[in-house]
Amino acid sequence: MPYRVTFVCTGNICRSPMAEAILRHHVAEEGLDVEVDSSGIDGWHVGEDADHRTVLTLTRNGYRSAHRARQFERAWFATYDLIIALDRGHLRRLRAMAPDEEARGKIRLLREFDPDAGGELDVPDPYYGSDADFEHVRDLVEAAVPGLLEEIRTALKDR
Repeated sequence: MPYRVTFVCTGNICRSPMAEAILRHHVAEEGLDVEVDSSGIDGWHVGEDADHRTVLTLTRNGYRSAHRARQFERAWFATYDLIIALDRGHLRRLRAMAPDEEARGKIRLLREFDPDAGGELDVPDPYYGSDADFEHVRDLVEAAVPGLLEEIRTALKDR
């Protein structure tokens, strides 16, 4: 059974699909048995493609994305090994949704995996920003990937 990771942001059209595409690329390169997807806390964009600026940023940087937005469901806590929130607001809402301590223990902030993040653990929402804001999000995601991959590799060894 593959290790399952999901990223969660607000509407599932900017940050979380970007993180999904980037991590999916890296686990595929390493040949890890990992399924990666994403969802949103809110259902505003369910069924929509990723924001065109997310797709453009990913494409410019060698990543591929075929994405349809969806909303995170409480029942999914049982199916994921790691649930990664993109900011503290998402973290709070996910923890409030979690049915028990075991489920709450699966929730982490993406930037926790970046040793240079310091105290700034939120990935800012680029939705109302410019292309540079989307590139900044990509930079933050990529900075967290090595630590996240190490976490996944350790979890896979412990199975």
